[in-house]
Amino acid sequence: MGSADSKLNFRKAVIQLTTKTQPVEATDDAFWDQFWADTATSVQDVFALVPAAEIRAVREESPSNLATLCYKAVEKLVQGAESGCHSEKEKQVVLSCSRLLTRVLPYIFEDPDWRGFFWSTVPGAGRGGQGEEEDENARPLAESLLLAIADLLFCPDFTVQSHRRSTVDSAEDIHSLDSCEYIWEAGVGFAHSPQPNYIHDMNRVELLKLLLTCFSEAMYLPPAPESGSSNPWVQFFCSTENRHALPLFTSLLNTVCAYDPVGYGIPYNHLLFSDYREPLVEEAAQVLIVTLDHDSAISTSPTVDGTTTGTAMDDADDFQFVLKGIARLLSNPLLQTYLPNSTKKIQFHQELLVLFWKLCDFNKKFLFFVLKSSDVLDILVPILYFLNDARADQSRVGLMHIGVFILLLLSGERNFGVRLNKPYSVRVPMDIPVFTGTHADLLIVVFHKIITSGHQRLQPLFDCLLTIVVNVSPYLKSLSMVTANKLLHLLEAFSTTWFLFSAAQNHHLVFFLLEVFNNIIQYQFDGNSNLVYAIIRKRSVFHQLANLPTDPPAIHKALQRRRRTPEPLSRTGSQEGSSMEGSRPAAPAEPGTLKTSLVATPGIDKLTEKSQVSEDGTLRSLEPEPQQNLAEDSLAEGEPGQVWREQRRLSSASVSGQWIPTTDWILSWKSKLPLQTIMRLLQVLVPQVEKICIDKGLTDESEILRFLQHGTLVGLLPVPHPILIRKYQANSGTAMWFRTYMWGVIYLRNVDPPIWYDTDVKLFEIQRV
Repeated sequence: MGSADSKLNFRKAVIQLTTKTQPVEATDDAFWDQFWADTATSVQDVFALVPAAEIRAVREESPSNLATLCYKAVEKLVQGAESGCHSEKEKQVVLSCSRLLTRVLPYIFEDPDWRGFFWSTVPGAGRGGQGEEEDENARPLAESLLLAIADLLFCPDFTVQSHRRSTVDSAEDIHSLDSCEYIWEAGVGFAHSPQPNYIHDMNRVELLKLLLTCFSEAMYLPPAPESGSSNPWVQFFCSTENRHALPLFTSLLNTVCAYDPVGYGIPYNHLLFSDYREPLVEEAAQVLIVTLDHDSAISTSPTVDGTTTGTAMDDADDFQFVLKGIARLLSNPLLQTYLPNSTKKIQFHQELLVLFWKLCDFNKKFLFFVLKSSDVLDILVPILYFLNDARADQSRVGLMHIGVFILLLLSGERNFGVRLNKPYSVRVPMDIPVFTGTHADLLIVVFHKIITSGHQRLQPLFDCLLTIVVNVSPYLKSLSMVTANKLLHLLEAFSTTWFLFSAAQNHHLVFFLLEVFNNIIQYQFDGNSNLVYAIIRKRSVFHQLANLPTDPPAIHKALQRRRRTPEPLSRTGSQEGSSMEGSRPAAPAEPGTLKTSLVATPGIDKLTEKSQVSEDGTLRSLEPEPQQNLAEDSLAEGEPGQVWREQRRLSSASVSGQWIPTTDWILSWKSKLPLQTIMRLLQVLVPQVEKICIDKGLTDESEILRFLQHGTLVGLLPVPHPILIRKYQANSGTAMWFRTYMWGVIYLRNVDPPIWYDTDVKLFEIQRV
């Protein structure tokens, strides 16, 4: 009954607030205490009892009352932080205020007129409400709120275990408390693992939800990459003003990376015991990625600009702990047991991918550790699993992008390509053809599946997928026959005249594939008899490319075919083969699934910069060359950029805006197709293979492969070209993409309570599939 009474009293207070036309004095404690005095209202209750329409009505009709409510709630949090929350009543007041602010803040942020409210000082609101001399140095409300949350996250017997035998700590102890001794979990910079405490975990979740809500002002500003958009909430919280910034960053990181959702290896244990740690881990991951989202140019914060991740995490043990933790959690959805649904599946893999990206991007030492470690493959396999699983689902296009961006970042380093030669033996059930081979085979087979059977909105990613394959190709020692056939199938599909002529940049895909073949023939010929055999079998594709028609009637005929063939790529000619046992086909999104819109990603020329591999293995960055020299660069042919703009000029667009290719445009890139190496290989090997087949009456593939394995092209091929790597380079376009993606994930994943649902978000649109 008490619970029902307290809800009724709380609801009455809300109604009073919305119906009062006169401002209520800040000193009227009897009125304001109704909002936090009763203790039985959960966060779900607060969301149900404070409807959106009523918050907006107070905001419009009695703004001073809404301002006072916020101010009084922040004041209570500050008092709780200063006193140390010793009594149960104080703890409940802090939680009630925290829930109320979590409910109200998004409605403050959605109104541009209120946006400065938290950054102003409240008259008479010096630290103790003492009067005018304190107004001079009063903190803005936002700063008081953030510092109170930080203090409360390290409050003994509330959010951390007390180190004292006696519970009578003085208030001074709270201010002298060294939060580095109260880090929540063992791991980076902390060896002691505190006893798990359900109540502390739940209190942390409530405060982290409020912190995340404070940071979410970014959702109410439209995407603008040029603005540099620093988030003042994040910036202040991560600054030296907050003495808990580093211990909290470490606590969040350790909490995420130490989490083991499988538990004690007992099947179905997640059905028997509720896992109270998971909500905390999810919240920790979300707060972590938001604090790591900044523009380094404008950030002076010690926690996020790489120096923290540098100081908090800078030795091999720390790196190993973080890498193992992220790899273990990413691999969790792949865990297969003989008992269906017997292991718990986590849902926060998108936050983990953003976290991994941020750590690699900010901390180059960590990135090099990842690439040096064979554990990088434990990150690769789950990413390929997610990419393959999400390829038909329009609501997961953001997941597809971040997975590809991570692989693009890793592929810029030689070690990644070398690691891919490790045999792939873990049989994760995936809807891909069965093959025997290496992790490189897995990568290419999954990419082929995405390109040939993903949905249309993935087409902008094709350049990225093939750039990754180009980057690793000089290091791939032996591709399987299945993989070799997939690569040739892609070339066949991309080099049809109707596909080449149907868009201004489609021919880039052919250039990328030819570059893959050239790299493997020049640098890894010996182990790649499967690929050489596949090239010989499909030699007609290369001859057709060399003799590509450029006359207007042929162009017209190709475009007519395009209108009859709406699907750009099909599985025909790809010899699909049976899928892995236990796999399920990639499913489209359920109708009505919510998704958030994303800003466009920059083209591959903006995403990457070209580097040349020197003989000693070091990378030398290549300056973009002036227009006239681009023709001499064996790779410029496939690059967007200046050449591409020149090609646009050579073609013409019709009145309807539809792309129309011209003879000059086709000639401008056809002459640069890098076919010399492959043509030379065919010229030497085709007569030899034909002769063997006739002489020995061979029809058996294995005999021909044996011959090719022992063959050599030393001295017969053109001089090997330098290896060119396209390394990911940070830019404002991708920074903005990550920001919209990250907040979109956070928006959609916070449904209980639905913190931002139905508010006027500007960073992205909420759409239904």
